[in-house]
Amino acid sequence: MGAFGIGLNEFVVAGILPQIAADFGVDIPTAGLMATTYALGVFVWASILTVLGSGAPRKTMLIGLVLLFTPSNVLTAIASSLPVALAGRVLTAFNHGTFFGIGSIIAASLVAKDKQARAIAFMFSGLKLASAVILQRLSKGS
Repeated sequence: MGAFGIGLNEFVVAGILPQIAADFGVDIPTAGLMATTYALGVFVWASILTVLGSGAPRKTMLIGLVLLFTPSNVLTAIASSLPVALAGRVLTAFNHGTFFGIGSIIAASLVAKDKQARAIAFMFSGLKLASAVILQRLSKGS
């Protein structure tokens, strides 16, 4: 579920850029900063959070990431200006890379050694399902 939520969060912006632009009174390329800031947040913060959280228990770290993810999405959703929405997107992106790294380790640790690759693939299937949902919506023009 976490991988699906993160994937949906990552990809949904592509399908609603015209609405974002209209809501904030900016052009579509400027609204595209919603995707760019997310990508930069993932790039910068994945390594930093992984290192900072290396001493924390994995399950605690994963729960902390989810607790950051949810209010950050709420901030983005209720933002009254583009800068606030961009800040929400950056905060939301903080957990992305770290979540998948820690989630992979946890998924592998929950099953027998011969099933670890399958468990990791299952976890990542949420990301792929999110991609499929977004592509389906985009193909319908909605």
